[in-house]
Amino acid sequence: MTTAAREALALVLLPLPLLAVAAAAAPAAFPGGGTRRWGWGRGESQRAEAQAAKDAAAAAFYELDTAQRDLRISIETITAADSSPAARKAAADFEALGRRIDEVSATYIGAVDSLDLDRDGLEASAAQRARTELTRAREELQKVKAELDRFAQSLGSLLTRAENQLAQLAPAVERARQGLLAATEALDAARSGGLRADDLAARLAALAPDLTKLNQGAGQHGVRETVQRAERVQREAEAIRGEAEQLPKRAAEIDKRLVSLRTRAQALATRAAGVAPVLSELRRRYSAACWQDLQQVPQEAERAVARAEEKLGEARTARDEQRWPDATALLATVRALLNTTDEAVSAAGDRLRRLDEVSFDHEKEVERTRFALRDAQRLAMAGRSTPDPRHARPLDDSVARLERAVGALEGRHPDWWHFLTETEAVRRAVADVVREIREERGGAAR
Repeated sequence: MTTAAREALALVLLPLPLLAVAAAAAPAAFPGGGTRRWGWGRGESQRAEAQAAKDAAAAAFYELDTAQRDLRISIETITAADSSPAARKAAADFEALGRRIDEVSATYIGAVDSLDLDRDGLEASAAQRARTELTRAREELQKVKAELDRFAQSLGSLLTRAENQLAQLAPAVERARQGLLAATEALDAARSGGLRADDLAARLAALAPDLTKLNQGAGQHGVRETVQRAERVQREAEAIRGEAEQLPKRAAEIDKRLVSLRTRAQALATRAAGVAPVLSELRRRYSAACWQDLQQVPQEAERAVARAEEKLGEARTARDEQRWPDATALLATVRALLNTTDEAVSAAGDRLRRLDEVSFDHEKEVERTRFALRDAQRLAMAGRSTPDPRHARPLDDSVARLERAVGALEGRHPDWWHFLTETEAVRRAVADVVREIREERGGAAR
């Protein structure tokens, strides 16, 4: 409803002056002096009916204006929180209804202004015409009010969704601000402990533009966008706070790992020095095939330990400069180097031990492998008169492979290491067949 229409309505609804009210109640003066008494004739009846029509139209006008004002608030709520096509259509439909309301309001105001129902000598026909026009105006006002009511009812889901989003707005923004405050305090605490935390400070500073937009409000940036921005700021602030709070623990853990890995590297260097005598014993007692792959272990171990020491120095520098990701990555590299070297150094002594055991009594290894074969063969025959070729063939191949490995031991200098690797390979093949049988029978049972 336009401002001009509302101002006109205010003028129409102003109370009559007390003098006019008194004059209406007192006998009217005849021209030239004296008085005359108004009779309750046809003219006064028409005037009363016209006045009643005017009051009814005014009430309809007021109800429509109130409904329009209330609905405008709902539309503003929807458009503030929702940019979907449905929300845009609702706003356009409301504007169209507003133009319709302006039309019927102008008709009503025109009808009110066209006749003065309070003037003396009002003709009955004029009163009748006023009643007719005011009644028609009231009906149009009521008709548009009904349309407005139906339109308001159609906005139920849009309005509910918008109100829910608006209800999330203030808490989301407050959580973001509190998260930023907590991150700042955690960062200050870390710095007070001598930790610079430059990367965290940079991440926190990067949130400043988002904070500015949050402070500018949803009116400028939209409700949904503001809620999403607040949630994003809160998540990042919480991550910064968590990392800042973990910094002292992280620094202490890196210090501990530096000491531990340096001690381990020194111990591994001592162990690597003992590989040479083991290799000498292997060369003296066993064929070349049993130890050739271990020849380079002492030199490789020495180089690996030296490289680990170098990386430890770089990790110490990174820690002193508080480059935590670099320090962590370098320590991981050191750990991997030491693990690989440890395995290689251990392999020499383990090789000698296993070769001594099997050369003294190889029947234990043969029996262990045959037991695995017999167990697999019984499983393959369980509930069957003949084994499945898919299972029987690899088991038969494994039996033949074991026999060949045993046969290869004949001679003056048998390759015991080849024998051990073959028996292990046979047991792995048998285990694969057993697993396949159990999976197939387990699937059939289900």
